[in-house]
Amino acid sequence: MAKRAQDILDLIKTQDVKMVDLKFVDVPGTWQHNSVPSDMFDGDALKDGIGFDGSSIRGFQAINESDMILRPDASTAHIDGFRTHGTLSMICDVFDPIAQDWYDRDPRRIAKRAEEYLRETGIADTAYFGPEAEFFIFDSIAYENEPHSTGFGIDSVEGHWNSGEAGPATTIRSKEGYYPVPPADRFQDLRAEMALELAAWGIPVEMQHHEVATAGQAEIDMRFAPLVETADNLMTYKYVIKNVAERAGKVVTFMPKPLFGDNGSGMHVHQSLWKDHKPLFFDPSGYAECSVMMLYYIGGLLTHIDSLMAFCAPTTNSYKRLVPHYEAPVNVAFSARNRSAAIRIPMYFQGNAKAKRLEFRPPDPSANPYLAFAAMLCAGIDGIQRKIDPIKAGFGPLDKNIYELNGDEASSIRTVPGSLRDSLSALEADHDYLTQHGVFSKEFIRLWIASKHDREVKPVEIRPHPYEFFLYSDC
Repeated sequence: MAKRAQDILDLIKTQDVKMVDLKFVDVPGTWQHNSVPSDMFDGDALKDGIGFDGSSIRGFQAINESDMILRPDASTAHIDGFRTHGTLSMICDVFDPIAQDWYDRDPRRIAKRAEEYLRETGIADTAYFGPEAEFFIFDSIAYENEPHSTGFGIDSVEGHWNSGEAGPATTIRSKEGYYPVPPADRFQDLRAEMALELAAWGIPVEMQHHEVATAGQAEIDMRFAPLVETADNLMTYKYVIKNVAERAGKVVTFMPKPLFGDNGSGMHVHQSLWKDHKPLFFDPSGYAECSVMMLYYIGGLLTHIDSLMAFCAPTTNSYKRLVPHYEAPVNVAFSARNRSAAIRIPMYFQGNAKAKRLEFRPPDPSANPYLAFAAMLCAGIDGIQRKIDPIKAGFGPLDKNIYELNGDEASSIRTVPGSLRDSLSALEADHDYLTQHGVFSKEFIRLWIASKHDREVKPVEIRPHPYEFFLYSDC
């Protein structure tokens, strides 16, 4: 991995690089890029950056203020083996040439401000994040949205609906996809290829396996890292996995709930705080070996969970996953080992201070990781600063199977919002913990809410749903 401008120029020569590919993230969370021929890419380009049209990027500038600059981060440089011609990939920050400052709507800069804010508080100097992003490997995805016709179709050789077809000897029944061996697990080799490609990009993989749902649901776990580095790694993770699948004639989606009646794809996010290379979340005498600081952090997450969902589960489809059962973590509670609570405290390695962390379970992989991780850290810091005790606040611990509680007991447990509209309303009412220290701007929050309503919530709400024809066409 390169660290300096000269390292980049040397890498271009020694690796016969023909194109330098500059990647950056838009506000919704999708990588964008442009490419510069290597003979046009010199030290000045690394220092000063490359101009682009910010008005053509979702969530960025108006057309009358469109000139923006991409400044590559040399530490993110990697050879992109998916491209035909030698290509060097780098992740960029966005610079505003008029303001002569980093662009305040660049999600990567927001994540960096969150890390800076943590250090300024003196609470810790490092926030480690470890996401478990699930996804589906399909043979095909098709959809149409016409005024007179709408619908979708997906297929997978592994899907249980193909059990009656000639050819597949085995398929996976709904909700029985966790850990079967091949030939039922048809994607062992493809996931292994994905894991090896991720390692080649400098992203350590801890394990890979089939997930609970039928039809190729998968999980590949990357090792934790500091906040911004983890967000960079997750963007790379999506890029690598989609390109490996494309190479194999498959298609990957990180859509949270593509299949009705089976598990959706979540992104459980492990988090811990460290200072001077020492973990801060461990206390052998605390509940589940949690320190007081960790409990306060949990208190912050659960206090702000409704508004957090606007960044952590940011699509209308997210809330088709966040329903009771299907292992959905909809309950606003914390617990040791309990996967039905919004926050689980893993207990695999008791007595190991370095392994002590919390797992925030409601997020899904449609989230922009820079924004979601930054928002979670701000909520945790708010909990620490305000000393929000999650036990006194009534968030648990709840060491029971919440789905099997009796009616009165179950009804006493609050659940996360049931729609993106509700989460956006919560964010509108509760965002001071994000803005008062300058991590997010009030204008960014306003634009996020408005864009989500205009581009997603309202367009979905006003369109007839295919199931409505089943219910109402004979009225």
